[in-house]
Amino acid sequence: MNLPGLPIRRELIFLALAILLALAAAGAFYVSRATTLTVAVAPSDGTEPALIRAYADALTAGRKEVRLRVLPFDDVRDSAAALQTGRADLAVVRPDVALPENGLTLAILRDQAMIIASPEPSGITEFADLDRKRLAILAHRDADHTLIKALVEHYGLTLLDDAPDGPVPARHVALVQLEEKDLAQAFAKKRVDAVVSVIAPAAPTALRIVGIVQAASRSRKVAFIDVADGTAIIERMPRLQAVTIPAGLFGGSPKVPAEDVRTIGASYRLMARAGLSRTVAADVTQHLFELRSGLSNATPAADYMLAPSYETTAAATSARLPIHPGAIDFFEREQQGFIERYETWIYLVAFLGGGLGSALASLRQRLSRVRRERVEEATDRLLAIRAGVRDAPDRRHLDALAAEIDDLAGEIARHALERPTEARTMSAAAIAIDAARSTVRRATRPEAAVAAAPDGPFPAEAAGGPVSVRPESASDAGTGPLSSERTPSR
Repeated sequence: MNLPGLPIRRELIFLALAILLALAAAGAFYVSRATTLTVAVAPSDGTEPALIRAYADALTAGRKEVRLRVLPFDDVRDSAAALQTGRADLAVVRPDVALPENGLTLAILRDQAMIIASPEPSGITEFADLDRKRLAILAHRDADHTLIKALVEHYGLTLLDDAPDGPVPARHVALVQLEEKDLAQAFAKKRVDAVVSVIAPAAPTALRIVGIVQAASRSRKVAFIDVADGTAIIERMPRLQAVTIPAGLFGGSPKVPAEDVRTIGASYRLMARAGLSRTVAADVTQHLFELRSGLSNATPAADYMLAPSYETTAAATSARLPIHPGAIDFFEREQQGFIERYETWIYLVAFLGGGLGSALASLRQRLSRVRRERVEEATDRLLAIRAGVRDAPDRRHLDALAAEIDDLAGEIARHALERPTEARTMSAAAIAIDAARSTVRRATRPEAAVAAAPDGPFPAEAAGGPVSVRPESASDAGTGPLSSERTPSR
């Protein structure tokens, strides 16, 4: 009788445990590895590309859990399209030019104001005063042109992209493209009446432009166009924003501007797709502002970053330019810790671990029971062999039983080596092996043939034949008590 192999061997158990450990290690690596996000950056001639590249380098150098892959574009329309189509997870967006449907704000990278300045004697203080005037523009961007045109048309004027050689027609404003180095000469020769720029008010370029205008004024005073009805304009163009230029921003003696100037502006925003995890969005926002000091050493653009303003969480998420919930978590200091972030995974691992432990314990009990049953079957067979030796018909059958006992003993020994078995079960099996072998050994001895013969030491006498006894030695002749030859008496 051969013991069949167990349905689940020890090697399979070890393999299963190794697979589970590998899966656990892979899960831990997945949780701890850095998340790489693609960010679409534009415009190519703006300050945002340098800022985002510096931010990406800082994340890598700091071994943060978020990394950025920069995807450059020439125009903000292209970067917004990349976010909307899913090519990018983050994007630099100018909402008044192109706003992706799935874009939510993380941070304002640069707030821009439309600044229209002229030497004070020109008398240009409102949009209506631009009628028949020539307006210089230094950096011609499509986005800026769209904003200027919208505001000029709001006041019933028409913007001419090509300035005529003669006088400007009534109800028209001529736009003149210039280099910064040519602006002072253009004012001196009356080629332009004012200059317009859509720029961060505190940017160095803005300071230089206002300085050129101030130098062109005999009184060193500068006139700025104040947009008094900015609220109405924002209602019509909700992707714009109201901006106030504080008095004295461009100089203190004389104060330039002399009073606060209200105007309209736009913003460059770092936006994330709406489906981006709150945790990841919070990390991106947190690191952007935490690394700000180091970023400002790499590019001055970092100094213009600011958080979007809002009063309540509901207002932030329902605004015309809504803020990503992950960014709100950072701004309100409600970021999730490790336990909160991965509590679902922790509970799942604990649940599966408990179930796995129970399954392994049940499997161990089952395997122990199966091992015991296999050895008990062999033990029962050994006891059956011992009991059946008396019925063995011949020596050949006894030899077969002895061979079967050896096979069973070998199978039990191999089974015990490969699989742990209870000591009580093995002791019983060892006793059964010894008993079966002893019984077969006795059955094969010569004495067993004598014991199997008919009772009595003299079979011939029992059959009725004569009895002849030979003395064992000569000295015993005629004197042994059993001798049948006696000397006749005299």
